[in-house]
Amino acid sequence: MDLHLLFEAIGFVLLVVIGIPGNVFILLQFTCLRIIEKKLLPANIILMVLALVNLLVILSRSIPQSLKAIGLENVLDDTQCKFVIYTYRVSRAMCICVTSLLSCHQCVLISPTTRMGVYLKQRVTRNVSNIIFIIWLINLIIYPYSSSIAVARGNFTTSPYTLHLMYCDIDFLNYVSYTLNGSFLASRDFIFVGLMTLASTYIVYVLLRHEKTIKDIRSSDRAKGRSVEYKASRAVILLVVMYALLFGLDNCMWIYTLTLSNVTPDMNDARIVLACSYSSLSPIVIIATNSKLQKKVKCSQRTNPLPWTSRNTYEKKDHLYSISK
Repeated sequence: MDLHLLFEAIGFVLLVVIGIPGNVFILLQFTCLRIIEKKLLPANIILMVLALVNLLVILSRSIPQSLKAIGLENVLDDTQCKFVIYTYRVSRAMCICVTSLLSCHQCVLISPTTRMGVYLKQRVTRNVSNIIFIIWLINLIIYPYSSSIAVARGNFTTSPYTLHLMYCDIDFLNYVSYTLNGSFLASRDFIFVGLMTLASTYIVYVLLRHEKTIKDIRSSDRAKGRSVEYKASRAVILLVVMYALLFGLDNCMWIYTLTLSNVTPDMNDARIVLACSYSSLSPIVIIATNSKLQKKVKCSQRTNPLPWTSRNTYEKKDHLYSISK
């Protein structure tokens, strides 16, 4: 195997190995919490949906790309190509929309308790599920075109305005369609990244302002409540920064490809790595910063101790029992 293909295969396999267990863990734990506690916090609902769309991104893009990197050819036919491309486009769009919603939701939560602030908190927290449903519906309606022109790779000639993606080709036929599609995707991403940036900037401003006044607060309960608020806000900021870096580079490369008539497969592969990295790495941030998930991880570690720990424990018990006799 070529060295380039070997590194590419290792990279995509690592994204799959890291991303799928992390996102599945988040989905399962939040589902269990919903069943046991009969409710989920709005922020946890958003994180649950984010884990779901991250999982769809990995399944629709990282896994096929991994199969291609290890040398498997002609895995998808035309219908499967259309389905995979459509799933990826909708999932990627949902990824940026849900991350933006998460930052805006946290921005509303930490806003001052004015009349408008209280109104927004009530409206947003009560309608998070409806907002997510509307976002899903919009993205499902927007993306049928680019997936409808996707075909499996074959021995036929394509136009210079073709995106070569894993086993599929998306031929836009002319420069106008190619640039319009690319400009729409890039503009949408930059708008949502801008919205995330504004929300995160406001969150940072509020945190810094509270940091100056927190020294004057003597109540331990209020300090504890604010520390939880701070942790949630910092987690959101970390996710937004990660998204802005990875997808910012992806969009910069995408804009550059709009100036080219023939895009090399290596350029597309680099963009795919950046696009899939967020879906694979964000579960680590979510688990590390979410108190509910951390408790589940600690409980699982306690209920499933390491074999050598259990064996040493039993040996110590037997030894003490023999001494007592």
